[in-house]
Amino acid sequence: MTHTPSPTAQAPDTAPDTAPDAPPDAAADTAPDAARPAAATRRSDQAANPPDAATAQRRVRIGSPLSLLAAIPGLTRFQPEQSIVVLGTGHPRAEVEVTLRYDLPDPADPRSVAAVADNVIDILSAQGMTTAAAVGYGGEAVVSPVVAALRSRAAETGVALTEVLRVEDNRYWSYICANPECCPPEGTPFDVADHPVTRAFAATGQRVFASREELAATVAPASGDPATAMRRATRAVERQVVRCVGRMGRAGHRVARRRLIAAVGQPMVAEAIRRYRSGEEIDVEFAAWVTVALRELRVRDDAWARMLPEHGNAHTRLWADLTRLAQPGYVAAPASLLAFVAWQQGDGALANVALDRALADSRRYSMAKLLRRALDSGAPPSMARLPMTPEEVAASYDAQEAGAESGAAGSGEAADVAEAG
Repeated sequence: MTHTPSPTAQAPDTAPDTAPDAPPDAAADTAPDAARPAAATRRSDQAANPPDAATAQRRVRIGSPLSLLAAIPGLTRFQPEQSIVVLGTGHPRAEVEVTLRYDLPDPADPRSVAAVADNVIDILSAQGMTTAAAVGYGGEAVVSPVVAALRSRAAETGVALTEVLRVEDNRYWSYICANPECCPPEGTPFDVADHPVTRAFAATGQRVFASREELAATVAPASGDPATAMRRATRAVERQVVRCVGRMGRAGHRVARRRLIAAVGQPMVAEAIRRYRSGEEIDVEFAAWVTVALRELRVRDDAWARMLPEHGNAHTRLWADLTRLAQPGYVAAPASLLAFVAWQQGDGALANVALDRALADSRRYSMAKLLRRALDSGAPPSMARLPMTPEEVAASYDAQEAGAESGAAGSGEAADVAEAG
């Protein structure tokens, strides 16, 4: 890679990647077997320092250090700090196909450093990437050990590192170039605010956050009046369900709480999806019903089956809004659905912060845990295929519930016979 800005370095355009074509394994433990999608390829020893893995939804080529530094914030969706970022391509000067960002181990102990390098190379190799560029953001003491391990592992496996930089205080240093005329020992000052790649990302309307923490704040719990209103609305829905179950029981019509919620809530979730696709929103009372309904797996899986990638932006708005508003105990489902649609769109950073919310709400939530394993393994968006149609989800749950009722009836008959004898 030359150290003179290349006039042919391509800025991103709006051409999307191909549509997802294989499913993840992200159903809950108690979902019907037929509702479980095929498992994504994953390592048996997941990285302790998982990556934010992004797949470019726009064409990006890297032709110089400046174009590399300009592209990274747009690809990761935030300005990295204390991070190592690796961009993988199929061959030199090809389009960027995968972006991996890791926290820098601090302190840089050999085991943690080796784990990052191993995970990078494992993911690049699994996706057929033969060429990559890397940038470490931080001081030399924490960046250089990771770079050394990465260069060693890349050499062993035949991955060509065309550029490796360190960035600190708006200067960069190259680990590849030793020419003091273009790469002075005091570092090269840079500013990519007006770089063509930066402008092209800005023209798409995509927001680039100042930090990963700022991105995470976009799905943090709501506060103030919205939080108070949602808390009251959620309690009202819970009371409404209890009263309805009680009234039906007194009238001689026994109904399980979960079935009542599914029967009422499933059409409401479908309506919420329709409204967001139309550019509308829902009020807090509607949102409360949706979050309560989504805790039922049948409702969540029906919603999941409706996540067509062509509506990705609308779906992201919906699940982000509900992730912020959902009350404790109701966050895991909308946050996991947000993670799935973010993964569909190649946004590993948003997917990971959404999964942080889901697992903080329910640390054993299977959909979140399995999505996290898929993301940790660097599985591309092409693995985020919808597992079933809504009709197939309904048929699967109907069959499971019919089997459960038949078994319960059989047990009751056997008990009656035993008692009569």
